[in-house]
Amino acid sequence: MIAPRRMLAGWLEKRGPVGWLLCVGLVAVAGWLLGVARIAPLLLLVAIGMAACHEAYAQGIPGSAERYQRELTRVVQQEWGMNGRVAVHGAQIHQESAWRPGVNSPIGAQGLSQFMPGTSAWIAELYPDLGPAAPYSPGWAMRAQARYNKFHWNRLSGTADQCERWAMTLSAYNGGLGWVNRDRRLAAAAGDDAARWFGHVERYTNRAGWAKRENRGYVRRILLTLTPRYVRAGWAGGNPC
Repeated sequence: MIAPRRMLAGWLEKRGPVGWLLCVGLVAVAGWLLGVARIAPLLLLVAIGMAACHEAYAQGIPGSAERYQRELTRVVQQEWGMNGRVAVHGAQIHQESAWRPGVNSPIGAQGLSQFMPGTSAWIAELYPDLGPAAPYSPGWAMRAQARYNKFHWNRLSGTADQCERWAMTLSAYNGGLGWVNRDRRLAAAAGDDAARWFGHVERYTNRAGWAKRENRGYVRRILLTLTPRYVRAGWAGGNPC
């Protein structure tokens, strides 16, 4: 039952308000079935549907995110302009640390935006206006994240649209700009479209299997699952995909 539930949950999330209305209707159908029509196959289908609705809509935004929403909005709009993708940056922090500023990853990444110590030091050196590296400071972490995303964005031209460019930007944040450029060259060499990430560049890499799965899942979850959630909650900037 788990695979159909997860597939349906993903489909419902992408439908936005329509998916929510479908879930409301499903609750009404469930009540009717339980009251007057105890038909086992139908009850099983409704159970799967209700579990999918819970997965799609009950797993919301951490309460701690609201504490930083205003500051992140200011930071992103300062770095990217008034139409900056605040929702994408919020979704990225959700994926990185679940909005926990003091968290450490098993491999040593630190803070809200999960920078490795070497990356934090490099960003602080490249952008002295940010001040000394302070990955456990939410303010510094959000400013560095927005600046680091912009660094990659500016070096990933020639994409088909903003969705594809954001996908490559996030892949670079997670695994390195050099890997994204190599993956694009592999796609072009195979006769595929190096301007498109989804279904094209994402299929090509010489990374280890675990690294490929982690990197591709990172991009897809942020842009296709979490960003729509933040947009629905009213975070600014819209969804590029």
